[in-house]
Amino acid sequence: MARSMGHDRTRRPQHNIEDDEEEDDHVEKMLKKTGCLELHYAVQECMADHKDWRKCQEQVAKFRACIEAKRNAIKHESKD
Repeated sequence: MARSMGHDRTRRPQHNIEDDEEEDDHVEKMLKKTGCLELHYAVQECMADHKDWRKCQEQVAKFRACIEAKRNAIKHESKD
C-alpha cells in the first residue's frame, strides 16, 4: 500500500522576531499618520483586559470612526 504524504511536522518555519517588529513599526507609522494610533491602543488594551471583543465595542467604534474620517478626508482631497 502506498504511504500517504502527510504533513511534515519536523520542519518548522524560521520565525524572525525582527520581522514582527518591522511590521508593527509599519502599522504604527500608518496609524500615527491617520491620527488614530491612541484609539488603536485603546482597542488593544481593552482586548487584553477583557479577552472578548464584544466588551470593547465602544473602543472599536471610536477607532473605526477615526479611520473612516481619515479615509473620507483623503477622498475629498483627491477630488479637489
